[in-house]
Amino acid sequence: MTPLIEARDLVRIYHVRRGLFGHATPVRAVDGISFAVMPGETLGIVGESGSGKSTLGRMLLGIDDAQEGQVRFEGREMPARGTSDWRRLRAKMQLVYQDPLAALDRRLNIATQLAEPLEIHRLIPKEHRAARVSELMAAVGLRPDQATRFPHELSGGQRQRAVIARALASRPKLLVCDEPVSALDVSIQAQIVNMLRDLQQQYSIAMVFISHDLKVVRNVADRVAVMYLGRIVEEASSDVIFRTPLHPYTRALVSSVPRPGTRLQRRTILQGEPPNPANRPSGCAFHPRCPLAQNICRVTAPVLRQIDDGRTVACHVTAGEDAQIAA
Repeated sequence: MTPLIEARDLVRIYHVRRGLFGHATPVRAVDGISFAVMPGETLGIVGESGSGKSTLGRMLLGIDDAQEGQVRFEGREMPARGTSDWRRLRAKMQLVYQDPLAALDRRLNIATQLAEPLEIHRLIPKEHRAARVSELMAAVGLRPDQATRFPHELSGGQRQRAVIARALASRPKLLVCDEPVSALDVSIQAQIVNMLRDLQQQYSIAMVFISHDLKVVRNVADRVAVMYLGRIVEEASSDVIFRTPLHPYTRALVSSVPRPGTRLQRRTILQGEPPNPANRPSGCAFHPRCPLAQNICRVTAPVLRQIDDGRTVACHVTAGEDAQIAA
């Protein structure tokens, strides 16, 4: 089966300048990332703030250009940003934003904003748009009377439902969800995550779910890719990642996930902060914080390699049985 979307050796470099006349320093926000997402599949992307997750999501949609590598959608290379081919393709892939209030136009009511994609992509005749808007609102659990309300008149959860409804308006095949529940209360987070799962099954949508919250990712993702400083350090099915994490960074993340009714045991506490991306450590970027670091880790960057159980890991020292964490 052909992947719905495929990333091949993606690289995104920003140049950061300190002061008016300072030297521009290259920062590799995304550094050689490759993966594929099949139709109807959910790939979770996790990692600390600054790991490059959001930049990667924007690159998948063609919003940010790649200096190296390419994105392929349905077997074809992503058209250049701003072209008519790219705009047509954007109807098939949509972004769900982190902050729903910032994503919505405060000057327009909800019905008008849900109808915008239908008009921009010329998907439905004008006389049928109101019916489609009503259908979208019902799909995400919004009441008909909320169609005439403005974003500030809705709660945070209702605003995020409106953002999701707008993303679904063009009947996309892919949703890139960038921290879609991080700005919401915990009780509302569960409602939105359950709704996304139901909508995915109903409309056979693939998702790239970006989050730093592993509890959420565990409930929604089929596979998980763990990012650290612009690179994927481990990728496997959700069950495998949470049952037997191999990379020391993944182990630390997984060990911090609380389980109802049990105490956190053998929790791994990461020391220090992530390195400055503009001053990347030699060898493995994680070695200054890694409890298992060896001399080779300080000198040679590990290559993402295939493991026999279907996962890939970038680590010179992979953990054994004593590192397993019960699911």
